[in-house]
Amino acid sequence: MKHIYRILLKICGWKINIPFREPSKSVICLAPHTSNMDFVIGQLGLRASGRKTSFLMKKFWFFFPLKYIFTAIGGIAVDRTKHNSLTDRMVDMFNSNEKFHLAITPEGSRKAVEEWKTGFYYIALKASVPVELAYIDYKKKTVGILSVFIPTGNESADLATIKSYYKNVCARYPEKSKLVISG
Repeated sequence: MKHIYRILLKICGWKINIPFREPSKSVICLAPHTSNMDFVIGQLGLRASGRKTSFLMKKFWFFFPLKYIFTAIGGIAVDRTKHNSLTDRMVDMFNSNEKFHLAITPEGSRKAVEEWKTGFYYIALKASVPVELAYIDYKKKTVGILSVFIPTGNESADLATIKSYYKNVCARYPEKSKLVISG
C-alpha cells in the first residue's frame, strides 16, 4: 500500500525525506501548520514511508461518517471544552503499546499563534520518548523528518532548539506561521 502513497506524492510533485530510522515510539512534532492540506500531505508522507501514526484532532471533526474514517487511520478526538488530562491519557497509550507514534501540530491551529502549545513536549518528556521533528515544506515540496530530539526537561531551551530546526521550512501560508523563538 505504501507504494500507492509514494506514487500519489510523486504525481503531485512531492518528495519524502526521512533520513532517520523510526524509533519504536515517538511524538511527532509537525510544523508549521497553516492549512488543512497539511493533514493530507502529512498523511500521504507518513503512509508512503510505511509509518502507522496516530494523531490528535478536534472532536468537532469526529462526526458521521468522518468519525469512522479518522478513527481507522489513527485519529484521536480531543474535546477542548473539557479539562481532562490529555497528557496523562497519551502517556498511558505510550506505556501500554510496544510501538506507538503520535503526531501533534504544536500550533494547535491553522491560524497564526504567538506561542506553541507545549503538550507535545510534555507527552514526550513524561513518556520518555523522543520527539521526531516533522515538516511539510511547500516551497521545496518535501515532507519529512528534520531530526530526532530527546527532551531534557529544560522546556525553554528545548523548545528554542526544536523551533530552530524549522527556521527554513516554508508553510503553505507563511503569513500564518509565527515561529517565535525565545531565549
